[in-house]
Amino acid sequence: MTLTAPDFSPGALGERGSVPVDDDLDAYSRAVVSVVERLGGSVASLRVETGGTAARPVGSGSAVVISGDGLLLTSAHVVEHGNGGTATFADGTEVPFELVGTDRLSDLAVVRAAGGGYAPARLGDADTLRVGQLVVAIGNPFGMAGSVSAGVVSALGRSLVASSGRTNRVVDDVIQTDAALHPGNSGGALATVAAEVVGINTAVVGPGIGQGLGMAVPVNGTTRAIVGALAAGRRVRRPYLGLGGGTRPLPPALAGSIGHRRGVEVLSVMTAGPAQRAGVAVGDVVVALDGAPVESLRDLQRALREADIGREVVLDVVRDGRLIPRRVHCEELPS
Repeated sequence: MTLTAPDFSPGALGERGSVPVDDDLDAYSRAVVSVVERLGGSVASLRVETGGTAARPVGSGSAVVISGDGLLLTSAHVVEHGNGGTATFADGTEVPFELVGTDRLSDLAVVRAAGGGYAPARLGDADTLRVGQLVVAIGNPFGMAGSVSAGVVSALGRSLVASSGRTNRVVDDVIQTDAALHPGNSGGALATVAAEVVGINTAVVGPGIGQGLGMAVPVNGTTRAIVGALAAGRRVRRPYLGLGGGTRPLPPALAGSIGHRRGVEVLSVMTAGPAQRAGVAVGDVVVALDGAPVESLRDLQRALREADIGREVVLDVVRDGRLIPRRVHCEELPS
């Protein structure tokens, strides 16, 4: 057998003197590089501090510029122990920032950096994401500014239990990605190949539980409403019904009569809450709210608006094969 040595001469390596690159891989690389070039300057590193004369560091993370006059979007847990600090940008610029508002239930916060002339990121719509879609994460893991990772959307509509001190909260409808995230990525951008921010990175599933499991709060209509309230200095008000449940398929005959195949089975009802007072019970299946189809908890949550607080909404529920309307007096979720 005769072994032939590989040809490493300049001609064999191509015009640029490198090993020929697979077309698909080259396209992938170009896509990621393009996102970084367009978005990198809109992601800052945050050093969070307590206020007063004895200011001290209490945390760090990332943030995304959302307005030219210095509004930045980040994770609530990044800034929850401080009220300001220093924001550092990709070009080395360092400016002080102050906390504008936080919403722990969505794990989102808005801060304002001093000065102006910032390059805001372009916000996308996470509702258009598809599982398997390429996404790019930009942030500052372990304080290493401008770090980039890429992966895919692994799943949509996840729920995340986030801890803060002695309390836990559930963040609903989060994006799961296998793009590498680490402590310090929280508050940074999760973007599409069009350099549109579709998520705010919020958590990493740690060792012993799983690897390659990063979570991001979606940027969509609900998020925009929350951010708008925080930026205006208002508290985020949420309506609630006082029930919990999960998606379940409907019998074919019933699905045919109401026009969709799934509903939300009620698995828990809050004692003395709005739903219980209206006669909603465990085992009922919610199929509509004020006439709008409901196939998941996500549908139910999105159908409820701040304007519904204090008014009656009609829940159509299925019980023993019969469709029953229930009038629920919608209340504000206690803080």
